[in-house]
Amino acid sequence: MNLERRAKPRDAKGNPVNAIFAAVFVMFIISGLLLLVLALLLYKMELSESVVKIGVVVIYVVSGLLGGLLMGKIMREQKYLWGLAAGAIYFVVLFVASALVKGGFDMDIAKVVTTLILCAASGMAGGMVS
Repeated sequence: MNLERRAKPRDAKGNPVNAIFAAVFVMFIISGLLLLVLALLLYKMELSESVVKIGVVVIYVVSGLLGGLLMGKIMREQKYLWGLAAGAIYFVVLFVASALVKGGFDMDIAKVVTTLILCAASGMAGGMVS
């Protein structure tokens, strides 16, 4: 009888929840930094509303790509699905936070669906690239 049991190191495949939390956390850090840069540009250059909207979309896509890339590197199998999951969870957290700040869910459904597609697709693309 072998009394010495070797502890197997746990990888992300054994616990994907931690990997998703890490990727989504990184996505929000990236979003925060890019939003800070956008706010500084808005302050210094007096950008128009349309430019700010484009900037926000670019931030969604860049955060999704990097989060999907991270998920793909961590999981190493079915990378596109894990990237898609990270992008979708990122969207859900954004949606819930936005609803809490606004005090309700009175948002334009077309914009909500478009944002979901942007976040999920960019996460999936990041997973594919990894």
